[in-house]
Amino acid sequence: MTYTLDAFIKDTRSALGAQNSPAGREKVRALLEKLLANKAFVDEAVGPAAPIGTRKLYEDEELGFVVLAHCNPKPHKSPPHDHGSSWAVYGQAIKYTDMSEYKRLDGGRGDGEARLEKVKSYRLEPGHAGVYDVGAIHAIDYPEGSRFVRVTGRDLDHVRRLKFDTTAGKAVVIESATAGAA
Repeated sequence: MTYTLDAFIKDTRSALGAQNSPAGREKVRALLEKLLANKAFVDEAVGPAAPIGTRKLYEDEELGFVVLAHCNPKPHKSPPHDHGSSWAVYGQAIKYTDMSEYKRLDGGRGDGEARLEKVKSYRLEPGHAGVYDVGAIHAIDYPEGSRFVRVTGRDLDHVRRLKFDTTAGKAVVIESATAGAA
């Protein structure tokens, strides 16, 4: 039987309800990889006929997690950033995303002076997912036409997040951009 978005949502609710912790988020990562193996889901959610941009597929009223489809028409390289008090699981569907992870060296937690060190770089290929836990600093770099599904612990439009300017040695608050209606 094919694994569907509805089954993913049900299983994610169960995983996070039982363990809203790194272990629960790791289960969500594995579930997202299972969902990305469903070609019909990938075609519908992020395939060539899917709308360009970021689209909300689901938001859980009780637990707060959000499932987003990202259909990227242009290449993009983000600065290092975090998801504040939330977490994210990125699941690659089409093409790839190069991921870099960082640690903060200055001991700070907020905006202002900030020094980072890159600690890991790798490529997310179709069917693979990665977890970025609360406070994790990472950067993404993808080519034209890259498409992925991202699950966040909360709607990031309502979470104070930081982006890092490694040249200037500064962390600044990210201005939110609305993902749009479901």
